Amino acid sequence: MARDFAGWLSSQGWTVVPDTEFVDIVAEKDGHLLYVEVKGASSAPGLDVDTAIGQLVRRMPSEADQSVSFALVVRDEPRSVDAAVRAPRRILDLMGMALYAVDGNGGVRQPVGRV
Repeated sequence: MARDFAGWLSSQGWTVVPDTEFVDIVAEKDGHLLYVEVKGASSAPGLDVDTAIGQLVRRMPSEADQSVSFALVVRDEPRSVDAAVRAPRRILDLMGMALYAVDGNGGVRQPVGRV
């Protein structure tokens, strides 16, 4: 799933560095950095989403930096997407965090209600 999302980012013009030490994917485009956490199939998708958000928060710079943003990627299945969209949009927006879902064929989408 991380490979599919990294491929999608590349197709959107991002330079991707998979398997980084701190997050699953780091991508760069036009001087902008994107840090990505990917959570696959799980028996506890809500816990995984909470963990991923926490991991991304720990990577956030201490000062506001418009050149850095964050993304959470989940499997495009009802349980995982439902767990991800329960995160308050206001909080995700304040953190500059986008939400994406990747299906079994590698297709990427942003679940309804996310920008």
